[in-house]
Amino acid sequence: MSEHDRDFDVSGVAPAGPVYGTRPEGFRSGFASFVGRPNAGKSTLTNALVGSKIVITSSKPQTTRTVVRGIVHRADGQLILVDTPGLHRPRTLLGERLNDLVTTTWAEVDVVAVCFPANEKVGPGDRFIVNELAKVRRTTKIAIATKTDLATPEQLAEHLVSIAELGRETDTEWAEIVPVSAVSGDQVQLLADLLLALMPEGPPLYPDGDLTDAPEEAIVAEFIREAALEGVRDELPHSIAVLIEEMNPREGRPADKPLLDIHANLYVERDSQKGIIIGHKGSRLRDVGKAARLQIEAFLGTPVYLDLHVKIAKDWQRDPRQLRKLGF
Repeated sequence: MSEHDRDFDVSGVAPAGPVYGTRPEGFRSGFASFVGRPNAGKSTLTNALVGSKIVITSSKPQTTRTVVRGIVHRADGQLILVDTPGLHRPRTLLGERLNDLVTTTWAEVDVVAVCFPANEKVGPGDRFIVNELAKVRRTTKIAIATKTDLATPEQLAEHLVSIAELGRETDTEWAEIVPVSAVSGDQVQLLADLLLALMPEGPPLYPDGDLTDAPEEAIVAEFIREAALEGVRDELPHSIAVLIEEMNPREGRPADKPLLDIHANLYVERDSQKGIIIGHKGSRLRDVGKAARLQIEAFLGTPVYLDLHVKIAKDWQRDPRQLRKLGF
């Protein structure tokens, strides 16, 4: 992707509009997309590189549902990290749309970085992704062994060999193979150096200080969904969606004591799921609200009043009309 190709906004990858600021000699800027099977550590790695939590994380697979851009500012360049949903074999219309989002993104970034968790063997899901990625010829590809803090040195060595072998078997040329732990910070900065070196020379694409281009309402909704995911099992995680109905500063508050009122609806697909989310006498919903409020306040830097309601959108993952309402 050249500088002249960046004035588009097809799937939300590149910013439409002007570039920002002047650049020193050799300044680089560009887009890197993290891909991998669900729960491969993509979102945690995005947050570690950006240096702030902009993407929710969970032990539940298929947590990420949107393309989220994190922006890394450096003296020598600007790196835009595109975190995508985990690629998987879809069982619902939502799953199909998420997969389409991932594959569209691949063709519109400068580098695709495939994440292989070091505590798990390279398997059929990884092979499926790399085979799909092999169809995108022009994009530079690197491999990242994530979660190295969870693997022994022997396991990691074997893992790196398996990644290299998968590249050979799929005719995929890895520009780099990098082991990283986002949790311990091991080699995170090295990864940033390597990614930036693969970017084209060009001016900053976002204003200095921006960490993401996602609307605040979207990130707030994701923090609520993250809190709701905690402790739920089976199919319920996939059935949870959040919509912000209203988000405004409370009128009449003194300037030194602001309060942000947030009213949000948390959607599930069935009556039984509603009961699980609310909990006994509302206890679980209160816990969700408290956990989400703390995250939102830390992100926005202002006190928050959070009003949560649970509603049913029957089988929304399979209903085109409901998907549109919920932003998919």
